Amino acid sequence: MKRIFYILIVCAVVVSCGGARQKSTKTTPVARAQVVEVEVVNIYPHQTDAYTQGLQFADGLMWEGTGNYGGSRLQYTDLATGKSRVVATLPKRDFGEGITLLGDKIYQLTWQNGIMHIYDRKSLKKIDERKYKGEGWGLTTDGQNLYMSDGTPDIRVLDPQSLALKRRIAVTCNGESLPYLNELEWIEGKIWANVYTLDQIVIINPDSGVVETIVNLRGLLPQSEYTETTDVLNGIAYDEATKRIFVTGKNWSKMFEIRLL
Repeated sequence: MKRIFYILIVCAVVVSCGGARQKSTKTTPVARAQVVEVEVVNIYPHQTDAYTQGLQFADGLMWEGTGNYGGSRLQYTDLATGKSRVVATLPKRDFGEGITLLGDKIYQLTWQNGIMHIYDRKSLKKIDERKYKGEGWGLTTDGQNLYMSDGTPDIRVLDPQSLALKRRIAVTCNGESLPYLNELEWIEGKIWANVYTLDQIVIINPDSGVVETIVNLRGLLPQSEYTETTDVLNGIAYDEATKRIFVTGKNWSKMFEIRLL
């Protein structure tokens, strides 16, 4: 489990996104991110043993990658029936992270092993694994490239065939670097990102790296639903056909369809 010091993370991110800040010597005006609230449209059950690290809606199914050593897997759920199928169980050495579906492949990151598992989208069998440097956190696609977060303020843009680095997106919020970007989703030309430990999603312009919008999700999961294993908000999925947006969290009992207000 990512056990980075919670207080340090919260302080760093709150400062970046508009909390107390020291005087800056910058003279160029910085566009500040707008903060928006959400409306809950629908609620779906979510497996409380699913430590959500990656989420994507595709082929009419909700695909999910989970974490924890010895408990990492790739699975999908039919939201209409609630039935799930485990596609792959990762080796005990691997802590599963973000996933994405692109073309005829499914990609799944690991946290600290630098291994990307690749599956055939039709047969659902593992067909390859590739190495990358550093940590793997979130993963998404614009239909051509892979976008990968690694705990730093940078999002890597990768070639899906070779995993070669094409460029880096330096993410800033209100003029400050924003670290701990976690699960990612590409929605209508923008990158939506969870920020580790926070009940917020940031919406990033992929050209500039600037956070344009902060989505407030504080209190989304009622306290009555919390247990000893309930963890942080993580997981964003988008149904492009119906424009539905889904969010959940690690070991949450619910998945929420939301609409921005």
